[in-house]
Formats: sequence, C-alpha cells, structure tokens
Amino acid sequence: MSATAGRSEAEAQLLAIVGSLRSGSYNRMLYEAVRELLPDGMTIGEAPIRDVPLYDDDVRTGLGYPEPVRRLRERIAAADAVLFITPEHNHSIPGVLKNAIDWISRPPSDQPLRGKPVALMGATTGGFGTVRMQEHLRPVLASLGAFALPQPEVFVSDAPHKFDERGRLSDEKTRDVVARFLVAFGDWISLLRGGTEG
Repeated sequence: MSATAGRSEAEAQLLAIVGSLRSGSYNRMLYEAVRELLPDGMTIGEAPIRDVPLYDDDVRTGLGYPEPVRRLRERIAAADAVLFITPEHNHSIPGVLKNAIDWISRPPSDQPLRGKPVALMGATTGGFGTVRMQEHLRPVLASLGAFALPQPEVFVSDAPHKFDERGRLSDEKTRDVVARFLVAFGDWISLLRGGTEG
C-alpha cells in the first residue's frame, strides 16, 4: 500500500490508548515512537485510562458516567481513529484496558467505537510480541462495531533490545515496520471515510 493511496486531504486526528499504567512501560515507549514517526497529515494524542474506576453498571445507571469515563468517551467520539498500544497479560488483554472498554461499550446503542477505524500494536519482553493479546482484542472491538486495520501488524518482541536507555525505539527494522503501519492506518482511515485512491 502506497503512502498516498486512499489518503484524504483532511488531517486525521488519532487517539492513542495505552494499555499499561507503568511509567517505564515499553508500550508507552512505543507510543512515543508513534508520535515521532507519524506521517504528515496525521496528529495523535493520548487518552489516559489510569483513573477509570472498576466497571459497575449500577454507578452508570444511578449516577451517570464517572468523570474519567465521560472524558474518555468524548475523546473517542471526537477522534477520527483510535490506536490501541498495549502489552499482553497472561496471553490476553490487560485488565485495565478491558475495564476501560467495558465502560466505553455501555449502553451498546450509544458507544463511541461504533464505525470507528481502529488499529492495534504492542510490545512485550517475550518472543511473541502481543500476538495472543491482539487475537483476543480484535473480536472485542469487532463486537462494538469498530473497524480494525487488518494488515500490516506490529508485534514488537524482545522489547528490551529494541529500545535504548533513553526509551527511544532504536531498532531500525522495527522503526520501519511502525512507520509503514502508520501509513497503512492513514490509508485505512481514508478508505473508511469514503476516500478514493489517487
């Protein structure tokens, strides 16, 4: 897929959700690499999930959305697309991320991921690079009506050897993979907007 195919003249505003709360998380470092490698015509900001409380629908139906949840839903609704950058915990989705998604998804008739372009990437110290987490997250997002970028995929394995002591993504092959992924995501967003190939 070319860097220009299917791209719209309009700037694409991405929202990143990092599925790790740890300050030294390799996935936070990967988010910083995304910011560095973002193509022209795209901007990105992060929606933090640290303050999202445990999901309790009695709270939602009785008191309304907690403020961190309300802000998260509003930011997702305002974004052109959402990028999930997340580790793999116990072969699956980190609990903090799944908890945030559960809040976002209620009520099913009024949730901001419906029809939204999304993409997934992740970093891990192990050798599988969040493959299993992404296999679990994709059907969750599909159930909410989100449209996940099918390819290319980003699985950053052996993360301690891909980032330098300052937390910068230093592995050139991985940097190229991330850069090409972001171009493809831009094309995917444009395609779902109804753009045509140039």
